[in-house]
Amino acid sequence: MDEKSSIQAYIAIEGVIGVGKTTLARMFQQETGARLVLEVFEENPFLSDFYTDRTRYAFQTQIFFLLSRYHQQRQLATLPPPIISDYMFDKDRLFAEVNLAGDELSTYYRVQEALAENVRVPDLVVYLKASTETLMHRITARDRPYERNMDPAYIESLRQAYDKFFAAYDAAPVLVIDTNAIDFVQNAGDREDVFDRIRGALGVGPRTQPLPGMGGPMKGVRSPYNARNVLADDSARRLGDFQAFHRRFDQERGFSTDPYFNMLLLQEEVGELARALAGRWRAEAQGRAEEALPAIREELADVLAYLLKLANYLGVDLEAAYLGKMRHNTTRQWPTTQEQGETTP
Repeated sequence: MDEKSSIQAYIAIEGVIGVGKTTLARMFQQETGARLVLEVFEENPFLSDFYTDRTRYAFQTQIFFLLSRYHQQRQLATLPPPIISDYMFDKDRLFAEVNLAGDELSTYYRVQEALAENVRVPDLVVYLKASTETLMHRITARDRPYERNMDPAYIESLRQAYDKFFAAYDAAPVLVIDTNAIDFVQNAGDREDVFDRIRGALGVGPRTQPLPGMGGPMKGVRSPYNARNVLADDSARRLGDFQAFHRRFDQERGFSTDPYFNMLLLQEEVGELARALAGRWRAEAQGRAEEALPAIREELADVLAYLLKLANYLGVDLEAAYLGKMRHNTTRQWPTTQEQGETTP
């Protein structure tokens, strides 16, 4: 299947000024052939004055951005996926809370809340992170006239606001990518890694051929929009499809997508599996081992579900990772049992 046609989602790329949102959006659009929606910020007549005197021009700047972004988002709502955007509507509120206060902020809230009801929510948000030092370096390098006097303290306040915002954001799945040590503009390897992480978060990573003995290629591929069908369709049972199912299921049920919280839940499920296995061990002595099978099946399914969910939250294509690891293992020289002592590989 053509990878360009496999992305059937609305993806919003976010992050602080200078982190590389628009650059990544353009690159991923070229990679996938998706529609590209870019924020129109240079048309704001107050922007240059805002960077000179933020207190005086903050309200005018923010309201202009709010209405401009809303108009663009209303047009976006009529477009079919795939769509790649270099911003999300919710971020407007984040900037307002940094730049406004008092009656101006209260007025902004009333307008923004009325408009937000009609805005489309992304299927995936890619949050690009960087330190203030890295951001300032990138801002200086691109040398936009109205950014030449950018205050590092302002960038730091935005960076903290973004981290706080996405720590609590649960309207859509969020893929966090730390960009401090990577260069997806100049380094093709870094760029492909970022692309793969986005595909993995969508559950539509590149389809790797199965290992020998695991059967032929898939007969069909499910997009995130009909991932539920994999539960009833034997022809589509690959890990990427199950990842897509969990991504949609999390959205529908409002489940937490925090990877650390879900790691704790996975550990809980492993403990329940251990309890079920202990029950089988005791039942074996009485010749009733098969009675423990239903509980073991259920707990194994729960463990797999949380592994799939964690892969989604961390941007890992679990199928590609598994097949790659197993191919590596087939070339390894395993020590014999005697060489290992009593340990296992």
